[in-house]
Amino acid sequence: MTRKGGGVTDDRRSPLAGLEASDALRELPFLAQVGIRTQTPEGRAAAASVLVGSLPEAPNTTAAQSGEQSVLWLGPGEWLVVGPPGTEAALEAALGAALAGGLGAVVDLSANRTTLELRGPHARDVLAKGCALDLHPRSFTPGCCAQTMVGRAAVILEQSDNEPTYRLFVRGSFAGYLAAWLSDGLEEFAPASPSRSSASRRQRSVRATSLNV
Repeated sequence: MTRKGGGVTDDRRSPLAGLEASDALRELPFLAQVGIRTQTPEGRAAAASVLVGSLPEAPNTTAAQSGEQSVLWLGPGEWLVVGPPGTEAALEAALGAALAGGLGAVVDLSANRTTLELRGPHARDVLAKGCALDLHPRSFTPGCCAQTMVGRAAVILEQSDNEPTYRLFVRGSFAGYLAAWLSDGLEEFAPASPSRSSASRRQRSVRATSLNV
């Protein structure tokens, strides 16, 4: 963020600024992402008082909060609060005040990852090509999340609805690779065209070579 003429100009550039969005795949840039660590019931209650709802206690689950905010369980005593862009500073300050005095720790992780949204009838099939999780609806449903690998990228994977729609939180340095990997996976389910199939094969060959160097 920079100031020009007394105003504020947002000059941030997301890792996937050049990604061509589609109905099946798009970037959700600059989401607020604030990490919470607390090991005590008092700390969890203090955080919940800010979030207007309890932290999810069951492993690998999420809890919807007010507005567009959600909380993901990442591990024992660890959560990730996700909210609309621009809310991270206020969220970090409010949680920091609530957990002051040794109740817990809060850190703004918004710049650490960007977010890809994958949706549609073939989203699960695409992920299954490079993810070891059982993504069948009997095991992974809306309200589930997990830290896992997709392709060769470490992600936090969250299922949002039954369409299905997934959010993949990935480090900026892996975002381009993951977007390309998902795009290639979606190609299999697109109407066939010789020119696109040939281009897709060339792209996969180049990426495979670069990853094996």
